[in-house]
Amino acid sequence: MTYLMFLLLMGFIFGLVAVASNPSPYFAALGLVVVAGMGCGVMVSFGGPFLSLILFLIYLGGMLVVFAYSAALAAEPYPESWGSWSVGVYGVLYLMGVIMVLSYFYNEWYESSWVPVDELSGLSLFRGDMSGVALMYSSGGWMLVVSALVLLLTLFVVLELTRGLSRGSLRVV
Repeated sequence: MTYLMFLLLMGFIFGLVAVASNPSPYFAALGLVVVAGMGCGVMVSFGGPFLSLILFLIYLGGMLVVFAYSAALAAEPYPESWGSWSVGVYGVLYLMGVIMVLSYFYNEWYESSWVPVDELSGLSLFRGDMSGVALMYSSGGWMLVVSALVLLLTLFVVLELTRGLSRGSLRVV
């Protein structure tokens, strides 16, 4: 499981470098999907499969909306890809920054912190995320409603900002 955690965390770092170094929204959205998948894989390894699934589905739904708007606004005929020179330079610089931070914290880093929660609780009756899900729906139901209203407000704000002079998607037919 340590090797799996190593692969998930390295994929997470490479996905973040791909997002940070790419100016094109097409490839940056793909990098964000990779980051979301790797982050949810880490969360599953630490004992939160239900929460990981819910976050992944919600995040991919939000990313679909953001990608549709950014692709509509930035209609580039030839976007810069990961193979272009400037994107490669930024990617190498970001990876060098990650290596410098890793070398600074390397003495305090222990691989025993990567042990998943399922390997430590052999005789447990409950999973760690199930009691949290029950608490989220019992005590946090009002927060779910507030979050839905904030997302609806954000949708209308984005529609208004991207409207322009042609009235966008809210025009009268």
